[in-house]
Amino acid sequence: MTEGPDAVLEGLDPEQREVAAHPSGPMVVLAGAGTGKTRAITHRIAYGVASGVYHPSRVLAVTFTARAAGEMRTRLRGLGVPHVQARTFHSAALRQLQFFWPQAVGGPPPDVVAQKVPAVVEAAGRLRLRLDRAALRDAAAEIEWAKVSMLTAQTYAAAARAQGRQAAGLDATAMARLLEVYGEVCDERHVIDFEDVLLLTVGLLDEHPRIAAQVHGQYRHFVVDEYQDVNPLQQKLLDLWVGERPDVCVVGDPAQSIYSFTGASADHLLSFSSRHPGSRTVRLVRNYRSTPQVIHLANLVLAGARRPEGPAGRSLAPSLELVAQRGEGPAPTLTRHDDDVAEAQGVAARVVELLRSGTAASEIAVLFRTNGQSEVLESALARAGVPYLVRGGERFFSRAEVRSAVLLLRGAVRGDDGSQPLGESVRAVLTGAGWSPDPPEGGGATRERWESLQALALLADDLARTTPTARVGDLVAELDRRASEQHAPTVQGITLASLHSAKGLEWDVVLLVGASDGLLPITLADTPERVEEEAGVQVPRPGGGRPGHRRDAGPDREHGRAPRPSAHGSAHPADVPHLRDHPAYRQRAQDRALRQLPAHLRRGALRAAARLAQDQGRRGRGAGLRGLHRRHARGDRREPARRPGRAAADLRRRRAQAGALRGGGPRGARRGRRRAVDGVADTPGINRLPRSVGQV
Repeated sequence: MTEGPDAVLEGLDPEQREVAAHPSGPMVVLAGAGTGKTRAITHRIAYGVASGVYHPSRVLAVTFTARAAGEMRTRLRGLGVPHVQARTFHSAALRQLQFFWPQAVGGPPPDVVAQKVPAVVEAAGRLRLRLDRAALRDAAAEIEWAKVSMLTAQTYAAAARAQGRQAAGLDATAMARLLEVYGEVCDERHVIDFEDVLLLTVGLLDEHPRIAAQVHGQYRHFVVDEYQDVNPLQQKLLDLWVGERPDVCVVGDPAQSIYSFTGASADHLLSFSSRHPGSRTVRLVRNYRSTPQVIHLANLVLAGARRPEGPAGRSLAPSLELVAQRGEGPAPTLTRHDDDVAEAQGVAARVVELLRSGTAASEIAVLFRTNGQSEVLESALARAGVPYLVRGGERFFSRAEVRSAVLLLRGAVRGDDGSQPLGESVRAVLTGAGWSPDPPEGGGATRERWESLQALALLADDLARTTPTARVGDLVAELDRRASEQHAPTVQGITLASLHSAKGLEWDVVLLVGASDGLLPITLADTPERVEEEAGVQVPRPGGGRPGHRRDAGPDREHGRAPRPSAHGSAHPADVPHLRDHPAYRQRAQDRALRQLPAHLRRGALRAAARLAQDQGRRGRGAGLRGLHRRHARGDRREPARRPGRAAADLRRRRAQAGALRGGGPRGARRGRRRAVDGVADTPGINRLPRSVGQV
């Protein structure tokens, strides 16, 4: 940085300054919504670098979404520290797994699948379980919970019974069996899921001290955002990253812990000080996002949900009463409707009024508790001609129209002679991708396509304002950077989103639908802890001076219609499963051992495994080895067939005779033959092969 470290602290409020000015040692920051926590921790990193405490490449900042990580990198670049690693847990773990897997296991790591459901479908089919679509999603979520809780198929049932969990209508034993077969399916397909990325990285660091030492040498200072959402597996990975070093700063708010159904627990945040003696605690309570009226309502909701006493005589979520820093605004309103349809029509009418009054569509959000509530809202908005975007759909840079537009822009770089303003040049190119000056009438896919292209045009205008000399090539470079960081530009259109997917976002106007018992709190909130979590879910999130609106569909709502998410509950960390027990590791060990066998023994081992699978009548057992056979077939054809010659045959006969002499009779001879094969196949990893293969 060109300026001194004191310049980094300018403009921070007293609490933010305390966070930034103490970059060394353990720190826990309890930060309420809208209190500038990202500003505080990015300035902490920048101050540490400017003061010489940090080296940029030795800092790892971890958060939970690619969008948040991209925002953090953008702010750090603005503060003059562009080389700090800011990643999600999964991104950082995958990067390390890809680097260290060839050293520890050999070969490239398995591919990562984006969805569990296809493998769950196959696993359920093998077990002859009939699961509908909702049950399959619940089963996939339960598998995720088991993995982040570091449970195996053998330990799952006891833990699930202890917490009263039942997913997809299956008892704990059946779910444990489904978890086991799911692992077999992934094993045969040579793939892993996102939780496996964390599990395997934990295994590499836990069982390979040399790899852990390399990571400790690379990263010395850690910052973790949204720490209240950490699950046991992520906490274990963080512990292995940090080691015995004291420089770790965690930021979170217990009242914003809304992901307990995925295994997250605010206990990690609440117990940080006891686990790190001498740590500094800072509370950020100055809210810069919302009006005093909205903050007052949020404080009332959170205060009303807290029990006087929780475990160990403390409140379940220690009070962080926010203090509004913005000017006065209108009060939130409550509107009552008879049913869902009337509520949706009222929302559409209100949105039309807001748009006509000059409110930008991108500054309006309609939030709901369950995804099943969006259908009637979409229909009402479409009839009213209101453009909308459903958050949680396809990623911006994955959309076909965006990919096509970026390709056209890339081709137009050489032809940009600078004779036109950047905005005009870009719009001329986007016309070829389907953009037009006027938006299409109505909503639906056509309007969403136009909005995506319009977002690219507006991004070009923003780039031209900040960098007057920018050309099409600069825009393409900016798009490449944003795509790698999943930092999408703003798309015009009101936002439809669930309360969970809206976490961390803000709008000028928020309409909260379904504010009736059974949805807020949802019927599954059957304990004080879960009711309190629901309060954190439903706190209004308007970010400007406009009011927050709460829509109540009235007492006639059928509470049982809401799609049921996975059962809530947080797990206690179990023992870390050994890396060598993970199917992906075992499969790689088998691959390596088979490649090291002579060709005739390798073919025999594969045939024996196939025969064993056929005899047992199980399609899954041995399929992975048959896949190995296919992978090695080309190599086997290239090798000359090495049939056992006379000398090798004599050697085996002499060993068998020696075994007969030692053990006596035919049984001893059989033992001798086994020893002969074991002697040839005594290579690293062969002992991890199935017994039938080792005894060929």
